[in-house]
Amino acid sequence: MGRALRWTYKLLRGWDQNGFRGMVRVGVDRIIRKGEAQDHDFSRPLYTLRDVLFVNGCPPEQAPHPYRYRVLHQMEQLRAAGYTVDQISAEDCKADSVLSAHIIVFYRCPYSQNIGDAIRQAKALNRRVLFDIDDLVIDTCYTDTIPAVQAMSREDRALYDEGVHRYGATLRMCDGATTTTEALGQELSKYVPAVRINRNTASQRMVQLSEAAWRKAQKEREGSRDEIILGFFSGTLTHNADFEMIKPALLRLMKENNRVKLLLMGEVTLPEELAPFADRIVQKPFGDWETLPEIIAGVDVNLAPLETSVFNAAKSENKWTEAALVKVPTVASRTGAFLEMVRDGETGYLAGDEEWYEVLSRVVGDEAGRRQAGENAYRDCMARCTTLAGAGNLRKIYEELRPPRAAFVLPSSEISGGIMVALRHACFLQDAGWDIDLIMPDLKRPVWTEFGHSFPCVSYKDGAFVNEAAYDLMVATMWTTVDVIRRHPRAGKRAYLVQNYESDFYALDNPERLDCESTYYLPGDWQYLTISAWCAGWLRERYGQQVQVMKNGIQLEQFHPSDRDWSNRKIRLLIEGDCAVDYKNVDESFRIADRLDRDRFEVWYMSYNASPKENYRIDRVLQAVPYDQVHEVYEQCDILLKSSWLESFSYPPLEMMAAGGWAVVAPNGGNAEYLRDEENCLLYPLGDEEAAVRAIERLVQDKALREKLRAGGLRTAAGRDWSDLREDIVRIYQGCR
Repeated sequence: MGRALRWTYKLLRGWDQNGFRGMVRVGVDRIIRKGEAQDHDFSRPLYTLRDVLFVNGCPPEQAPHPYRYRVLHQMEQLRAAGYTVDQISAEDCKADSVLSAHIIVFYRCPYSQNIGDAIRQAKALNRRVLFDIDDLVIDTCYTDTIPAVQAMSREDRALYDEGVHRYGATLRMCDGATTTTEALGQELSKYVPAVRINRNTASQRMVQLSEAAWRKAQKEREGSRDEIILGFFSGTLTHNADFEMIKPALLRLMKENNRVKLLLMGEVTLPEELAPFADRIVQKPFGDWETLPEIIAGVDVNLAPLETSVFNAAKSENKWTEAALVKVPTVASRTGAFLEMVRDGETGYLAGDEEWYEVLSRVVGDEAGRRQAGENAYRDCMARCTTLAGAGNLRKIYEELRPPRAAFVLPSSEISGGIMVALRHACFLQDAGWDIDLIMPDLKRPVWTEFGHSFPCVSYKDGAFVNEAAYDLMVATMWTTVDVIRRHPRAGKRAYLVQNYESDFYALDNPERLDCESTYYLPGDWQYLTISAWCAGWLRERYGQQVQVMKNGIQLEQFHPSDRDWSNRKIRLLIEGDCAVDYKNVDESFRIADRLDRDRFEVWYMSYNASPKENYRIDRVLQAVPYDQVHEVYEQCDILLKSSWLESFSYPPLEMMAAGGWAVVAPNGGNAEYLRDEENCLLYPLGDEEAAVRAIERLVQDKALREKLRAGGLRTAAGRDWSDLREDIVRIYQGCR
């Protein structure tokens, strides 16, 4: 914790907690107590995933008014608009906090290492990061114009300015900003590329309290009342300058009209010139917001003066809103938000700096006009300025600013070919700007990093996560994941990435075979995607589905083909596949290998999951090889022997070709679209082990054949480079939204 922050805390403690000095102190108290963020224990429940997370840098005990309007009220707007929301304090914000929502809103958060880490993490995941602010306290070029700031001592000013700079530092890191007024938005647009206006709104509780206060005031006003009470409601000492501006008009009016009384509430210093009218002036201390409607309802006219300045022009129309809710008309300065929101003479009154006496004199003398203006203001406020009325606007803002959002539902966190394909698609979408989550039954990691990309992980079984987020698109990647999307209430569009005929994974008497089969009859609101022409064929012909095909590829740059010299060493035969899975038919490959002269051949076996069987004769076992190291295995081997009878898309022959090796393969639907016998491989009839042996012997004996097949294999692999396929894949997913 830096010296400046500690001194800021000490100097500002006890100052006006709702003013500028209190705002500078935001978060310092807790940051000092909290210290550096600790790594989260991911064995414990971490978060509920929601649409929007507010990170509040303005603790309510220090400044309740702005926190209420810009955090609690905006959360109420979003709930009314169908969004799920949450909030945390800036002190509790860590890098992993951004995993809990797709839009992160930093409200008045001064920069700290933790805040910076969170923003960087959010951007890496394509979470949308927004800054929310309701005052121009983001650059000293604005705060230098404030008289209260100019009056500070040199040391206090330096500490205050540091707080302003820290707000600005957080703002500059964000993707955009939301704010309260057009004037403020215009200034913020100099710092971030996207700015949207979401005006302050009254909460449902404010409306409720205001209605009760108005009814009570009406009863108390039954009959005639000679006095006319003007109310000035100030939260901080910074409004003394505003009051000074209208002081001459008030002096003249109170001299001329004995009926005029004045109510001053909050941190207001009563000018000496008004002392002669002390019997007609009531002063009240700053009070709780829930008592404010009743006090405002007791006055006849609400005063909202603002000195002319860029800083004040950016302020909101809260004073008009709070008075309008109790049908009290407002006389406001003809500037900023008042000029935007108040229709002069209809929903309130506007006064230039030199017009206050004239306007107040007219308003005081027109009781019927005051009542009508108060009634008009109430109707206008209810139509435009409550959380329910503004819900659609805030939803529209977030819909405009957020990126496309998708989730890939995986059957497991264990690596497999199908999962790697889904991850590759997720990478392409993330590179295209999408916000991507991975959803899986087990949670072994909060973030899955693969291919240089990172994705938040959400569990749907172990209870560590609750997913309340909405998605534009959810993608099932195996039949067992279809039901996860069916049960998600905010799934948006739904797609099924079919990578195999999975019914054949199960024995005929296994009831899951029927459950799997049913997923090929999903209704028309599901979009079928696949990675092979074979899968597309049976989905169309047997099940009548409309299918889009996304070609599978490889990361060609990982493979380094080199010439193999077989003259002075054993020929290395690679067998690949999970021997515990029947359709991989690994036993057949080992029976073929047993027919070979083991003085001339050595056998390597690579499997992601199952351990080799005891009867296998193996020279080297490679189990659960990390995907980014698989290419090294192919580059060290000469011939791939692959005997699977069921594959949606068979990667190993393609990867062996990319590594400059040779493939002897039993044909199936998953390799038929790219394997060409005698052109890029040698095919043998499934089950004909002798034919496989002859094919291997041909490769050993016929150098010209090897050269022909190697050249054909390299051409085939080059046509499957992921970099050449990504645009088509992204385009297809874009069309699914």
